[in-house]
Amino acid sequence: MITSIFNFLNLGTGEIIIIVFVILLLFGGKKIPELMKGIGKGVRSFKKGMNEIEDEINKPIEEKKEEEKK
Repeated sequence: MITSIFNFLNLGTGEIIIIVFVILLLFGGKKIPELMKGIGKGVRSFKKGMNEIEDEINKPIEEKKEEEKK
């Protein structure tokens, strides 16, 4: 997935190394794990919300199928 993003942005190895270096300079070695942890929590929260929405959409459909079985 990451390589497809880099291909989409047309980034080569040199550009990726420069970007990583700049991120290290801006945030420092200690802040990056905290940043990644926050991003991970955000992604998990987003997926949980999407699953809840999907369940709410599918709930009436499943109830209707159960009524048709009776």
